[in-house]
Formats: sequence, C-alpha cells, structure tokens
Amino acid sequence: MTDAGHISLVIVDDQAMLRGALAALLELESDLTVVGVAGNGEEAVQVVSQTSPDVCLMDIQMPGVDGIEATRRVRAAHPGTRVLIVTTFARPGYLRAALDAGASGFVVKDAPAEQLADAVRRVHAGLRVVDPALAEASLFEGANPLSEREQQVLRLAADGRSAPAIASEVFLSAGTVRNHLSAAIGKVGAANRAQAVRVAQDKGWI
Repeated sequence: MTDAGHISLVIVDDQAMLRGALAALLELESDLTVVGVAGNGEEAVQVVSQTSPDVCLMDIQMPGVDGIEATRRVRAAHPGTRVLIVTTFARPGYLRAALDAGASGFVVKDAPAEQLADAVRRVHAGLRVVDPALAEASLFEGANPLSEREQQVLRLAADGRSAPAIASEVFLSAGTVRNHLSAAIGKVGAANRAQAVRVAQDKGWI
C-alpha cells in the first residue's frame, strides 16, 4: 500500500507497449502510483504478493493463466487488493465471469484516460464500476448456457481439432466429445461447430 491519499497500482497486460502506455498515463495523476507490472496472470499474482497494491488493473486475454483466473487468485490471496478489468474485449460473458471471480470493475481499453483514472478511484473507494453499454448488453444476453465441459471442448474445437483429437486431450471418448459439441451447438443456436465457436467467442462464453 502507498501513503495515505495515494492509490498504488499494478498493471497486468501481455502487451509491453500497452503496459507502458497505461502506466505513463496513470502516473500523470497526482494521486496514482504504479508500483508493479506483469505480463500474464501467473506473474500478476506474484507481483501483487510482492507489492500489495490498492488496485490491480487486469487484462483478460493473456497466455497461460488468463485474467479471469488471475482475478480469482488475487482476490483469494489478497482480499485488500481490488481488481479492475481493463480489456479490448467488451463481451457480456467476460463481464459476468470477471464479476463472479471477484473483480470490482470492468472498463474497455479505448476509454478516455480521465475515465480510467476515475474508475480506479471509484473501485478503490469500494464502488463497482462497469461500462454502461456492456452492463446493458449483459442483462439482455443472459448467463452463459454452456457447461464447463462444453466450454472446454468448444475452446479446443476453435483451432480446428477433430473430435478424436479433442477426446484424447480431455480423456473422453470421441462419441462423448461429439455429444458435448452437439449440445453446445444447440444451446448457442448455431448451425454447426464453427459457428458455435464464433458465437461463444463473441459473447465471451469461451
């Protein structure tokens, strides 16, 4: 934690240039101090442990441990650190998953700098901050209809793997994998596997 009146920050993003830009922008604010940066979710947990920031700005899509899981781990290990999701991907499913994981806010990266700084202050004050358009979309989209297993097989299907290839990875039979894929296709209202993957990705369900 920083001195009274100052809010300490850790910035987590897998793009070094973006991490630097966010840090430079936020450091212009007299009450904000960046005390650490990380390039992925696993690093984020380590840096938060070392620096105990007031607020952690967390990206979602990162290699290895993603921002949703990292948020869950940060909040479990350091409940005094609040997490603000800052992402390019304004998807209702991501919003719900992030809030369920313990995030206090969710904003998109193209938000003006002063809006981001204000979001940091509000999250630090114990308020919840959510991009209004995304909050509205989330209400209309409803919860993720896919089971964890259906999400898993759709993620693996996204790079074109066959049912037998997916089956060998998740230790199921090819027939069971096909059943999960068929169920997922029906639940998202798609015509085929490729379309189901696109719909689920667009809504942030996988």
